[in-house]
Amino acid sequence: MEIVSALFIDEIDLRTVPGPAARIDLKGIQFSAAAPTPVPLVWAPHLVVIIRCPHDSGGQGVLEVTYHRGDSQIARSVQPFEVEPGKFTYRLVRAELEFEEYGTVEARCRIGRTEPITVPYTLLPPLDQA
Repeated sequence: MEIVSALFIDEIDLRTVPGPAARIDLKGIQFSAAAPTPVPLVWAPHLVVIIRCPHDSGGQGVLEVTYHRGDSQIARSVQPFEVEPGKFTYRLVRAELEFEEYGTVEARCRIGRTEPITVPYTLLPPLDQA
């Protein structure tokens, strides 16, 4: 199993095209956002993780996403999944992250004990404070 992509998004749409083949439309890919209100606040960005299962794999795995601010882990999500060998799947992860100040958190995504893929997300001051 391997992670093909991990991104913060606004929306995800799945559709079938002739073949039949699948299409995944990701909208609003982002690595930062302006806070809707001053801190402190709870922010819950949507993370989509796309996973590939090679033909010679068993098809079962566990996706772990941990969120970090500096050296501190602030949230964790663990999701078992199953995917047909030779196919792809995706998982949506939504953590409620507490922000006492503006700054960056890192989502570290991994399957089992593999090396994690890191995706940063920065919460910026509200537009009227910028």
